[in-house]
Amino acid sequence: MSSKWPIPRPTENAALRAADRVARMVPPIQVVLADLLAANQLGDRHGVNLCAHRAARVALGEVGE
Repeated sequence: MSSKWPIPRPTENAALRAADRVARMVPPIQVVLADLLAANQLGDRHGVNLCAHRAARVALGEVGE
């Protein structure tokens, strides 16, 4: 049995390029806002945070830093 050291792994840039090639479906804003309200009613702060960020992405179309 032969072993390779170190084990070759994809870099972060390669992973980001691969993710860029995959088209992701964008949910309608009504669905995102309904999920935001449901998370808020349940007291799920992490869910509210995720839904709020998703709503911003849907509303703006693209996110820049």
